[in-house]
Amino acid sequence: MTDESSTESPKPPARVLSGMQPSGLLHLGNLVGALESWLALQNQYECYFFVADWHALSTNYRETQHIRRYTREVLLDWLAAGLDPDRSTVFVQSTVPEHAILHLLLSMIVPIPWLERNPTYKEKQEEIKGRDLSTYGFLGYPVLQAADILLYKPDLVPVGKDQLPHLELTREIARRFNKLYKPVFTIPKEYLTQFPKVPGTDGRKMSKSYGNTINISDPEPVVRKKLKTMVTDPARVRRTDKGNPDVCPVFDFHKIFSPQSIIDQVNRDCRTAAIGCIECKTLVGDAIVRRLTPIWESRAALAQRPETLDDLITTGQHKASRVASQTLAEVKEAMNI
Repeated sequence: MTDESSTESPKPPARVLSGMQPSGLLHLGNLVGALESWLALQNQYECYFFVADWHALSTNYRETQHIRRYTREVLLDWLAAGLDPDRSTVFVQSTVPEHAILHLLLSMIVPIPWLERNPTYKEKQEEIKGRDLSTYGFLGYPVLQAADILLYKPDLVPVGKDQLPHLELTREIARRFNKLYKPVFTIPKEYLTQFPKVPGTDGRKMSKSYGNTINISDPEPVVRKKLKTMVTDPARVRRTDKGNPDVCPVFDFHKIFSPQSIIDQVNRDCRTAAIGCIECKTLVGDAIVRRLTPIWESRAALAQRPETLDDLITTGQHKASRVASQTLAEVKEAMNI
């Protein structure tokens, strides 16, 4: 007697999608907040990772001259860190025009109040001073973000907790489309990253907008120089003062980068003034350099072969376009256009 269940096709792996803006060089927050999660995910799931160069226009529309270079720098960092284009589809957003077309179609059904209540809309305006962000592109970028996600019908989207409102808006847009026309889009779930917030050298969240980053591509002397300027426990003025690691951004770095033995040592010795801030920063600098050294070496080798990136961009475009064009055809059929 034949076991019918044995003839069933195996269930395909869940699909994952995420992206990063090329609005500057990638930093340690990007590495531990997203990229290292991607490296683990590519071993388990069908993954799509893209450089969101059109998104960079939402805040950098006056300074577009750097976007192409930063796009290649982002790809270099990804490959150097271990992202494997043989296991993941890696592509550049602007090479797949279906993103723009779906953005246009979705913008026809998204209520303006949905965009105005986006919690990061006003936060970003406060964060990025000196730029006029009263543009449709900035207000409507969550619709483009929704198009980026929904085109590939992912099951999971890696995000930090601060990005959950963006993903929920994508889900609302997908539900609205599916109800207005017919079910086309998968409702994606979040995949929370381990370190959603990495402090910058000034103690705020590490961000290109704040100018407080330690970049993945910074050479060792630059990394250590930036660490020397990093804020510590504000109450610890003199070397002999006892410190409080619980309020020190440098100790947050230790918890991310240092081995447990060093974390325990710093936690104990800072509270008794047995260690000073300079020594503490040297120890965490050692840990960061150990983490980055293999990336630096791989990055230097890749930079000598620019054709590798050219091939990656072309191959990624073809692979992503196959999926995106199929989804867009379903969207047009559902909308009768």
